[in-house]
Amino acid sequence: MNPRLAPAMFAITATAYLVAVTQRSSLGVAGVLASERFDVGATALSTLAVAQLAVYAALQIPVGMLLDRFGPSRLILVGALLMSGGQLIVALAPELGVAVLGRMLVGAGDATTFVSGLRIIAAWFPPRRVPIFVQWYGNLGQLGQVLSAVPFGFLLRTTSWTPAFLSVASLAVVTAVAVAVFLRDSPELRRAGEAISVRGVLGKVGQAAKRPGTRLGFWAHFTTQFPGTVFGLLWGYPLMTQGLGLEPAVASSLLPVIVLAGMVLGPFLGVLTGRYPLRRSNLVLICALLILVVWVAMLLWPGLPPLWLLIVLLVVMGIGGSGSAIGFDYARTFNPASSLGSASGIVNVGGFVASFTTMFLIGISLDALGIGVAGAVDWQQYKLAFWVIPGIMLVGLCGLLLSRRRTRGRMARDEGIIIDPIWVAIGRKWFGSGRRGL
Repeated sequence: MNPRLAPAMFAITATAYLVAVTQRSSLGVAGVLASERFDVGATALSTLAVAQLAVYAALQIPVGMLLDRFGPSRLILVGALLMSGGQLIVALAPELGVAVLGRMLVGAGDATTFVSGLRIIAAWFPPRRVPIFVQWYGNLGQLGQVLSAVPFGFLLRTTSWTPAFLSVASLAVVTAVAVAVFLRDSPELRRAGEAISVRGVLGKVGQAAKRPGTRLGFWAHFTTQFPGTVFGLLWGYPLMTQGLGLEPAVASSLLPVIVLAGMVLGPFLGVLTGRYPLRRSNLVLICALLILVVWVAMLLWPGLPPLWLLIVLLVVMGIGGSGSAIGFDYARTFNPASSLGSASGIVNVGGFVASFTTMFLIGISLDALGIGVAGAVDWQQYKLAFWVIPGIMLVGLCGLLLSRRRTRGRMARDEGIIIDPIWVAIGRKWFGSGRRGL
């Protein structure tokens, strides 16, 4: 097979991920309407997104095992079919419980897509270019949030719940057809995969989980991915419309800022990751600290925060989303190709465990404060619930720093690679002999 087909394979894979993100984030602008449609409060509403993400996270390791066994294109195809079925159930759901079941199917289908795309990129592109294409893959896929925020939001406002969700279900059907007809797992094989016993698959997962680089990738993803996911998937739209008093159309138009910021800055992170692989964790830390500082500023601001600060927050969360992709580069470089699916699944669990935990805690906090999603909201109370985000970020930063220390210790012991503190490396770069780069 001609390797010049790599751009076409990338385009199909990125489109499949874009459609998956559209399915995932379609609830983001429908939260208030869902509360009214099913007559539920904040905690019950959060179960729609929490159940979806809990299924997504729970399936990451099984999906990684299936990916190593059956190959990526089969999993993307099955995922698209599951998402279309789930959105059909949501579109016709007469009550919350049925809608939750539909969102769980969406989460199951979504779970197969991203890590499968990583395997296709690794198979079709040279190693030095993989981090760059992973950034483009992640950021192009996040355009699905734009589709869900703008055209899907417009459909919700101008038609009704059922036709809007049926429209996004149809996108998944089109994706399934394109994947079935055109997508190849690698230049050599249309359908890849390795016949292996269940014991062998479980052994691969255990070995991947034991590698310190995999755990470092887990915490990198955990710390930087969830703020943007929580904001874009469920709580950002209610926060902006009911907490900050923005018009629904304005709030919908602001949500894509997260995606656009990631698209602009993500490729630079990919270039830096490829050029300075021993300093990837510094990039992750910078992303995480930017998000933490701006969130704290937002929550401590006297009175209503200004619009410019909200936009800065959206931008840094977009940067964090791109930074979370560095976690998958750890999985790629610390694991053999045959275990990449399992390792990527472990890393992907991190951000989504943080996401659904945060979503649920915010919902509980809002109800405990007596704030109904469909009712009036006082910003001074509302923002109390969002201190959950800095709290979860601190947990992630502790895990990240501890995993980085263990990973560097293992590299020094097993490979003789000693990584100096960043300030020492900078000093050597500019004033010393230059024997080790950044």
